[in-house]
Amino acid sequence: MFFHIGGYVTIPLKQIVAIIDGNTNELTKKNKLFLEKNKKREKFVVIAENDIKSYVVTTDKVYGSPISSLTLKRRAQLI
Repeated sequence: MFFHIGGYVTIPLKQIVAIIDGNTNELTKKNKLFLEKNKKREKFVVIAENDIKSYVVTTDKVYGSPISSLTLKRRAQLI
C-alpha cells in the first residue's frame, strides 16, 4: 500500500517510522538535532520549500511535507 505525503510523492506505508509535527517552535532538541543530521547527510527531501507542516520519517529518508501531521494521521487510519 502506498501513502501520499504531498506534491507528487508517495511512499510505501510500511516504510513510515514516524510523522512529526512541523511546528519548529514545538520540536524537542532531540528532534531538531535529528532533522539537522539528516539534512547534512543529504537524506532530507523537501516537497514544498517554504511550506513544511510535518516531517515524515521513513527507514531511509526524512521528508518535509506540506500536509499537516493531523491530516497524514487521518489518511493512515483510513488505510
